[in-house]
Amino acid sequence: MLAALDHHLLDDSARAGLRGWPRFVTEFLYFGVKQARACLFVGLFFGAVLLVPRAGVPGLPRYDVLLVLALGIQAWMVWSGLETWDELKAVSLFHVVGFALEVFKVSGTIQSWSYPDFAYTKLWGVPLFSGFMYAAVGSYIIQAWRLFDLRIRHHPPYWMAVLIAVLIYVNFFAHHYIGDYRWYLAACALGLYARTTVVFRPLDRERRMPMLLAFVLIGFFIWLAENISTFWGVWRYPNQLGAWSVVHVSKWSSWSLLVVMTFTIVAHLKHIKASIHVPEQ
Repeated sequence: MLAALDHHLLDDSARAGLRGWPRFVTEFLYFGVKQARACLFVGLFFGAVLLVPRAGVPGLPRYDVLLVLALGIQAWMVWSGLETWDELKAVSLFHVVGFALEVFKVSGTIQSWSYPDFAYTKLWGVPLFSGFMYAAVGSYIIQAWRLFDLRIRHHPPYWMAVLIAVLIYVNFFAHHYIGDYRWYLAACALGLYARTTVVFRPLDRERRMPMLLAFVLIGFFIWLAENISTFWGVWRYPNQLGAWSVVHVSKWSSWSLLVVMTFTIVAHLKHIKASIHVPEQ
């Protein structure tokens, strides 16, 4: 069934009869369906977050159940051909990078947030399933790339993109000691990607949008998912320990910058790199 859906979504046959409002509505519908399909891993994983009771299942705490389910979802996506082995390597890198950040953020001297529940699969205060929250972002970008037949125009030189991505990641650690430079990095990213355009195909015609807008929009939806997760008590910020409150909107900027870093990793996959245009200097 999923293969048939993908085959239909990837059909780019011209719909010459669609014009005006019918075309707008149809393209908007297909855009939404493709977005939902690209969020397959995200949807299944966060569905598990919402459905698994806080007490877990008999004999297995919630965090451990979530790890088992996340591994099962990931294995199924590779087995079914929804992700290739090369893409799995990239997703695994997101997991490692995210887990390292989590370990630092929950450490005794930082305590930016915490995972309050017990788990057998906790290392340094961080449940192993947490890395899948970062891997989910990479999985979404990989799936969206295929479903929307994405192409990137005027991508900055790779060494510059890698440099800004590394600095963004370092700032997540360093701002606790030398000050938060996220807005300076955001300004650098703004200049770097100012001319970059995403070419995508929701139905049968190519559409375009600024790359920077894509970063901001994805960051916003991650921020929404973070609010849902903290509301369910998967993790908590210090100001949420007594009673839940909305995650501060400043986290939106952090997530948008993390998307820049994630996109940079995805852009180095061989089959994706072929669809990226880097102007000659």
